[in-house]
Amino acid sequence: MRRHMAPIKEQKHTTSAEQQVMLDAELQLWNHTFGYVKSMALKAAIDLGIPEAIHQHGGTATLPQIVTRVTLHPSKTPCLRRLMRVLTLTGVFGAQEAHDDDGGCDDELVYTLTPASRLLVGSPGQNVGPFLTVMLGPIFMSSFLDLRGWFQHETPDPSPFKMTHGRDIWELAAHDAAFGRLFDAGMVADSSFIMDVVVRECGGVFEGISSLVDVAGGLGGATQTIAKAFPNLECSVLDLPNVVASAPTDTAVKYVAGDMFESVPAADAVFLKGDADCVKILKNCKKAIPAQGGKVIILDIVVGAGSSCDRKNVETQCLFDLFIMFINGAERDERQWKKIIFEAGFTSYKIIPVLGIRSIIEVCL
Repeated sequence: MRRHMAPIKEQKHTTSAEQQVMLDAELQLWNHTFGYVKSMALKAAIDLGIPEAIHQHGGTATLPQIVTRVTLHPSKTPCLRRLMRVLTLTGVFGAQEAHDDDGGCDDELVYTLTPASRLLVGSPGQNVGPFLTVMLGPIFMSSFLDLRGWFQHETPDPSPFKMTHGRDIWELAAHDAAFGRLFDAGMVADSSFIMDVVVRECGGVFEGISSLVDVAGGLGGATQTIAKAFPNLECSVLDLPNVVASAPTDTAVKYVAGDMFESVPAADAVFLKGDADCVKILKNCKKAIPAQGGKVIILDIVVGAGSSCDRKNVETQCLFDLFIMFINGAERDERQWKKIIFEAGFTSYKIIPVLGIRSIIEVCL
């Protein structure tokens, strides 16, 4: 005769207020400590090609369907399920129950692309995957493993990156061809994505000018987007000779070899994507533009601008400020930007915070 076991009753227990505070504090520390696992899970998804696998299935796919399109040892399928659980909890992918032909629920979840993972598939200009790949790679990540040692050195040298790798980021890109290609691809992907938004949302800043020079514009990804959107605008890129040597030739954009710390070619407007925190650079930009109608257009983070009521927005701005410290860079709030702009000799500026965590800063004489 089969014995029937009584169901196990969940015992109710009320944690004291003092203990709950301690447990919540532990949870906060654990969440910080294991936060890097979210980054590594995202890296694994990109490296394995999971977003593309789901995309190729029409935007929804079960785990067995994903497995058919990624390189994975069969024994790791249960591990992939655990990876997908983290990626769905953090919003990279969505998940819903699958239904069989009779309308019942299947055991398999159906994974879907979210707005975030849709940015990891598709054509250049919409795919930020190459940018995330270089940000999450070991060369960048390792620069943060000895911040204690870096804090004990006098500012400004060496940067955490140089302290770790013996070269600054541009020297390493020139020395290590594989890293150089990875870095260039990442920068182009980021520029292509954000500049598509810039010309749509902030196109007015490029109106009324006939020439523009992109200072430290690299291979010209940002400038080519501007030139395509404004075909009557004469666009050029200023960068170091070794960068200009690799610039594309099948474009109307002109490339000028030089050093922004020495001088900037004359133009109606100067475009800066980052690197604008140096007063000397802004002073050189001021010399390059006409007194009437000239302007400097800066694309960068203004900490606290934009959706300041959105904690994630401000947190991401502050995280990126700490991140960019790895090359001795810095992000600024409006007060700090104002000080730099006025110290360089400009008299007015306007912040246009419509680019997510980034803004356009229009600086005039």
